[in-house]
Amino acid sequence: MSEFDDPPPVLTEPRPGLFVLAASYEQREIAKEAGFRWHRGDRCRVSRCPACLEEVGKAWISYDEVHALKLIEYADPELKSDLQARAADELGDRAATGIEQEKDDPKRHLRRAQSLQASLAQDADIQVPATQGFEYLPYQRAAIAYALSRPHTLIADEMGLGKTIEALGVINADLEVKRVLVVCPASLKLNWQRECERWLTRGLRAGVTKKKWPADVEVVITNYEVLGKWAKELKGVWDLLIADECHFVKNRHAKRSKRLFSLKAKRRLFLTGTPVLNRPMEIQTVAASLDPESFGNFWDFAKRYCDPKKGPYGWDFNGATNLEELHMRLRSTIMIRRTKADVLSDLPPKRRQVIELSAEGLSKVIKSESAAWREHKQRLDELRRKTRTDDSRGHSEQELQQLREGVNAAFGELAKLRQATALAKVPLVLEHLKSVLEETDKVVVFAHHRAVVKELAEAFGERAVILTGGMSLHARQEAVDRFQEDDAVDVFVGSITAAGFGLTLTAASHVVFAELDWVPAHLSQAEDRTHRLGQDNSVLVQHLVLEDSIDARMVRTLIHKQRIVDGVTDIPDPQGPQDMFSGEYAESLMRAAEEEAQREKESPKSQPSKRKGSKRLTKDEVRQRRRRT
Repeated sequence: MSEFDDPPPVLTEPRPGLFVLAASYEQREIAKEAGFRWHRGDRCRVSRCPACLEEVGKAWISYDEVHALKLIEYADPELKSDLQARAADELGDRAATGIEQEKDDPKRHLRRAQSLQASLAQDADIQVPATQGFEYLPYQRAAIAYALSRPHTLIADEMGLGKTIEALGVINADLEVKRVLVVCPASLKLNWQRECERWLTRGLRAGVTKKKWPADVEVVITNYEVLGKWAKELKGVWDLLIADECHFVKNRHAKRSKRLFSLKAKRRLFLTGTPVLNRPMEIQTVAASLDPESFGNFWDFAKRYCDPKKGPYGWDFNGATNLEELHMRLRSTIMIRRTKADVLSDLPPKRRQVIELSAEGLSKVIKSESAAWREHKQRLDELRRKTRTDDSRGHSEQELQQLREGVNAAFGELAKLRQATALAKVPLVLEHLKSVLEETDKVVVFAHHRAVVKELAEAFGERAVILTGGMSLHARQEAVDRFQEDDAVDVFVGSITAAGFGLTLTAASHVVFAELDWVPAHLSQAEDRTHRLGQDNSVLVQHLVLEDSIDARMVRTLIHKQRIVDGVTDIPDPQGPQDMFSGEYAESLMRAAEEEAQREKESPKSQPSKRKGSKRLTKDEVRQRRRRT
């Protein structure tokens, strides 16, 4: 493994059925994750222990070929070839138990063993085209190679590892794919279109179904709820059908499931980070669609894996049996799955994603926000032009003050509309958070407005803790402690400024920004609540923005500036301070306008300050201070 300075582990079989992994202390997690146990050598108390009889000594051992197969990359050359066939035979026998026997094929076991090994791979010797400036991570190449080696595939990598990129890599690598249908949740349609524009290399155009079917495109992106609406357009045979978040069709009786599975495609590529949400029955429908020969018999699957029980109201298939066998059977036929722990060495300490949400039904809110931003920008432009005039004495103080008041008024209106946009986005944010919690234990959510923080927290009830400005130190610490230590609390919701510093939230490695702040450093500080000493995972940071909103315009520039701050904290940006919308205005001026609007809101002129020792600035001092900021 690349993260270790020691030589790689070595897997041997000193006697039939006894597998020994020689590994250093730093490499112990490799053995543990594969199912090996530590043999204590001269302290072993097991009568006639095979490892003791073989004089293995202290080492990691296992008597299970399936455990050994997980570490086949470390096997010595002689064992490597022999292990595949023997482990495959056992896997085939175990998987066939209770299931209708497949056709007699002498190469079936070998194919299954090879498939199992490929489903665990973290790299592949394959060249996949990518657009300039982009490249696939090693484990993403492995997923693409796995999918290309079979007609239908379930990519079940954990959230944040890039299943969308892996699916688009299949399109880039397979020249036979010329007509593609992507079915996904409605909130992800726009995000799929953006990723297609970034990653597709063969000139294929992508379009989203809205009120009309997209014309002159090769990649059509639609959502599960409208498959019936586009039944006529969906006819024919697609070269590739991609079903994202395919656990949406876990119910085989649902209309969306029947419509999806009725579509004809030469290749099917289903994506989910949660292949089995709660019970084995939930994977049967998807597995049967991808491999009907192995999983198509509902009753055989149910008897083997669902512990069916007949009650007064019919059969109950909510049980679970033979889970390890099911897991291996899926891997040996259709599924590739890696967790963040599996590929941690390939991941940077912190990853950022922008998820652009469809603004269907919210166009009025977005238009109002955009209009307010244009007015504010116009006022700000005028103020900037006048305050930077060489001879500022050419403008009266009264004229400048009126202009400043106009800027603040426009900004105040913009702030109200930004809050309205954020509140309108809350249902989409909640939908995303529920998907996140199906795959991760805990999540940290940041927002800018208190009303948004409150709505998000209330949606999760006792599962969430909240932290905003104005809370006592005791209440703040109590919220942090509950999130860090209480397994029943899986959501932390905080304001970016109040919860963005001084806290440790390492119980989560997933951060979601429901809103943005206009200062990149504030976002970085908030992210670092999870990316602190004690965090063992790569932190995934997701920004949720609405299509055509101000956040959508500013987020990519914000992230770019965060990278500059992360990489060269003490080196000034060679482009100079820029506004994150158009690059024309200084961030300091934008922040000054925001702070002034807030000050005026909190301390109206009708209530002058009564603090002792306060000094009223002269007009010249005010003007000089404005220039400095």
